Amino acid sequence: MPDAVVGWDLGGAHLKAVLIGAAGEARAALQLPCPLWQGIHHLERAIDDVCRCVPAEAVLHAVTMTGEMADLFTDRAHGVEQLLAALQRKLPAMRISVFAGRRGFLTVQDAAAAWRDVASANWLASAMLAARRIGDGVLVDIGSTTTDVIPFAGGAVCARGVDDHTRLAAGELVYTGVVRTPVMAMAARLPFGGEWLAPMAEHFATAADVYRLTGELPPDADLGATADGRGKSSEESARRLARMIGCDADVDAPLAAWTALAEYVAELQLRRLHDACSRVLSEHAIGAGAPLAGAGVGSFIVRQTAQRLARRYVDFSELVVADGVEVARIAACAPAFAVAALLQAADG
Repeated sequence: MPDAVVGWDLGGAHLKAVLIGAAGEARAALQLPCPLWQGIHHLERAIDDVCRCVPAEAVLHAVTMTGEMADLFTDRAHGVEQLLAALQRKLPAMRISVFAGRRGFLTVQDAAAAWRDVASANWLASAMLAARRIGDGVLVDIGSTTTDVIPFAGGAVCARGVDDHTRLAAGELVYTGVVRTPVMAMAARLPFGGEWLAPMAEHFATAADVYRLTGELPPDADLGATADGRGKSSEESARRLARMIGCDADVDAPLAAWTALAEYVAELQLRRLHDACSRVLSEHAIGAGAPLAGAGVGSFIVRQTAQRLARRYVDFSELVVADGVEVARIAACAPAFAVAALLQAADG
């Protein structure tokens, strides 16, 4: 049997890692804050944290990434090179395999030269695994910052985009998530007090504030700092949201009013993702019986979208065999699990 594998997803805001055993079962899943724009030392520290939790039998490492887009790096090629260099400082290079999309897995040395195939390919790992295990459908992975909308049919990914630029153009990458997205990017106008108000173009509040108020944000997803550096209670989230329209939450309205405003913003995001799925489905011959497969910390929105589209919902956790780890945690780290499973299948 193939060795146990740790799958790594090196993101710009989080590091995700999943350990799978020799039989393909998930044994551990970790999501750690990793604000790369503040320095490569955050990644090195997060790698150390993972290595303290991973059992000794995890001897192979499968790597994918999106962190090369962080403005710490001069360009994506430099980002890929620096992320791989950081990983090599912590892990033996001979045990690392880097996911290069449809080219498969490459050595660290070859991956740096093939940076265009390596950069931001994590969506393809998840979609390839979903395609193999479901057949036909659309994978919708909603994370803290972005959403992937990836069609697959006949067991193969049929996405039109190949990188962030072409995926944005195809509507297969939607830059909205459930934690880090600024509220000013989620709504052009907000209803309050019988008026329509344009939100202030300031980083006063984020999607995390919205979903704390609606009660939908998974606790494991709420890892980053708030916009003002203060706490994460409903009252503090309401204060930040109120500031978007020039109000003081404690003075101008009760908490219920700010919760209602948050529900409106959440509805706008749901509509946007419903439209994105509708666009992708309109282009591909994916039958009405094919599901939406939900992954990421925002999978609760995928479930709602599936209901609106009258489609079956399949959670990514249903594609996983878990051994002593919560399946929801694995679904939140879908690319890390997928890249580990794909490497194991390739080696098997």
